[in-house]
Amino acid sequence: MAALDLQEQEQLDALKAWWKENGNRLLGALLIVVVAMGGWRGWQYYQQEQSGEAATLYAEFTKQLDSGDAKRVNDVAAIMMGTYAASGYAPRAALLAAQVNEQVNELARARTQLQWVIEHAAEDGLKDVARLRLAAVLLDEKNYAEAMKQLEAKHPASFDGLYADLRGDVLSAQGKIEEARSAYKLAYEKTEAKGMYRSLIQVKMDALGEAK
Repeated sequence: MAALDLQEQEQLDALKAWWKENGNRLLGALLIVVVAMGGWRGWQYYQQEQSGEAATLYAEFTKQLDSGDAKRVNDVAAIMMGTYAASGYAPRAALLAAQVNEQVNELARARTQLQWVIEHAAEDGLKDVARLRLAAVLLDEKNYAEAMKQLEAKHPASFDGLYADLRGDVLSAQGKIEEARSAYKLAYEKTEAKGMYRSLIQVKMDALGEAK
């Protein structure tokens, strides 16, 4: 990997600082959108007693989310994952609990919850988000091979930019600069033209320097 010049290093450091502060919030916003959209379709099948119980417990779960108490969040999520795994509420609770655990650096617990979503969620959109977030956790743990495995999974076109960008991060962390540049280029092309996220991808590409 060629040494970065001072300006490029400053750009990269600024990006890292921004992502550390806001990255989880950005992915969290994506999670909330996916959790909300279309989720009620599958829940129509759970209108009997168990569904009512699951809904009541999920309401309690959201209260614990607002409290910011990671232990309580995990306790309620565990009950939902164990008792109401077949409901649409359980994978949502697991995803949101994983987000809380990422914020408090409980990466092993977050990894377990995200893997549970991938294996148990009935909705593909929830699985797609879980794989994306699991790859980010694995990247933090420097488990690059497993991170790439998650990012190679089939996903809808609407996720292409996010998956490609994270592939670029994994490849860059491994020192595979040309491959990272290609991944970021694809992410740039697949991301909304006027969005801030596209500007961040551009900074990452700039920080890699000129292509050889």
